[in-house]
Amino acid sequence: MSRSVDHLPPRQDTDASVSDLVKQASEQISQLMRQELRLAQAEVKQKGKRFGIGGGLFSGAGVIGFIALQALAATAIVALDLVWPLWGAALVVAAVLIAVAAVLAAVGKKQVSQAVPPAPEQAIDGVKADVAAIKERAHR
Repeated sequence: MSRSVDHLPPRQDTDASVSDLVKQASEQISQLMRQELRLAQAEVKQKGKRFGIGGGLFSGAGVIGFIALQALAATAIVALDLVWPLWGAALVVAAVLIAVAAVLAAVGKKQVSQAVPPAPEQAIDGVKADVAAIKERAHR
């Protein structure tokens, strides 16, 4: 039984189709990278806005806390003045406040050193996944 080749479609130029596929893949990769960059920009903008609002709220809380601490220190000095001379009461309260400030500064420094830079994590993960998918498909 011999098969006839009459029913097969005419052979196409494979070089042209490969170049078309490469061109199409290149355009899709470019479009994907632009989309990932837009995602990264949006993510950084959103994080920056939240950081600004949070920073403003922390600043307000700091000012109010500072005023409250001054009132508390004055109250402690007046209370200790009932037992000790005024200068001794003021000295004790100042020493306690300095010790608390030193502990807070040390803990704050440790936290800041452990902070990671604000990076667009979703966009980075998306790009990594895209690159992995492209590599996997290229090996097939």
